[in-house]
Amino acid sequence: MSVRLLLSCGEASGDLYAGALTRELRALDPSLTIAGLGGPQFQAAGGRVIDDYRDIAVTGLTEAIAKVPRSLAALRRLVAAARAERPDALVVLDSPDFNFRLAPQIKRLGVPVIYYISPQIWAWRARRLETIRTFADRVLVIFPFEEAIYREGGVPVEFVGHPLVDLSAPSASREDFLARHRLSPSAPTIAILPGSRPNEVSRILPDLIAASDRIRQQIPGAQFVVARAPDLPDRLFDSIGAMVVVEGDTNTVLASADVALTASGTATVQTALHDTPMVIVYRLSPMTYLLGKRLVTVTTVGMVNLIAGEMIVPELIQDAFTPEAVAREAVSMLTDRERAARIREGLSRVRARLGGPGASRRAAEAIMKIVHAGPTRRSAATTTEV
Repeated sequence: MSVRLLLSCGEASGDLYAGALTRELRALDPSLTIAGLGGPQFQAAGGRVIDDYRDIAVTGLTEAIAKVPRSLAALRRLVAAARAERPDALVVLDSPDFNFRLAPQIKRLGVPVIYYISPQIWAWRARRLETIRTFADRVLVIFPFEEAIYREGGVPVEFVGHPLVDLSAPSASREDFLARHRLSPSAPTIAILPGSRPNEVSRILPDLIAASDRIRQQIPGAQFVVARAPDLPDRLFDSIGAMVVVEGDTNTVLASADVALTASGTATVQTALHDTPMVIVYRLSPMTYLLGKRLVTVTTVGMVNLIAGEMIVPELIQDAFTPEAVAREAVSMLTDRERAARIREGLSRVRARLGGPGASRRAAEAIMKIVHAGPTRRSAATTTEV
């Protein structure tokens, strides 16, 4: 009987990782079937989409309220599918607000739960570790320092490395990319990454566009490329004027840029993998920001700074995120070679901590090992491997 898996991812980066994981799982076992909450990347890799994550994806505590009815509908569909098909395991990727509701219900059906791309409990809401301990048979972490946190918390854990290491190859050389878009290879090129969710793009992109005008005033030859995430409404990009917009090829945009202006999140790791100095920005709704500040336990929010354990690139968050501040940092990186070199040294340290190639294959192998262990041996493993 072939292996059946249920999967749940709730955002664009999770869909990317789900696609890579699904390809590796099917390479290990071509008869395997996998279905769940996903998107185009998951589906392209051979997954069956029970519900689309794009209908529930949102950033922010207060913003999520409007998505509750739709999220509950997706939850019911996944639980019903699990009852009907009895998967051999549930694999959840990040998105704790949704997956923390889904995983316990699937666990009660006797289905093992594997958490891949675990929540950032080391950054905020550390008590989530207690919740994960109640339902996770194994946590597969992508940062090496996470392993000790889960192990000390009594949760079976395995470090598999970061999947972006394998997923960040550009589709073309810098020269070909710039020529294709009629951009100069000798002019400073700035990448703009405003996020992947409509609500964050609407709050971030206008000020990045305003910052680009200020950068041009100081560096007249500067040219800009907007990396647009798939499936975003056209109206969000009405203000960009004659800027080049590239959809679905962020890696080539970053590999061709001298500096990136990027929303905080997975994109900062992607930028680091291309050795591109960056300015990290972010803005939440005022209410979400006030609520979130009480839960944060770290002094930085940018993923690359968290991984490095120090502030290697500037972060402009909430009120500090202004066009003037973004332009000042970007111009500094473009004109101060020593500063740019220091940033690149820091980014190299970040890359070294992400693990080597093959993270998605290692994750797939870990999942199949748990599936094939069987209930009795799996139960024994979760009580001894901590």
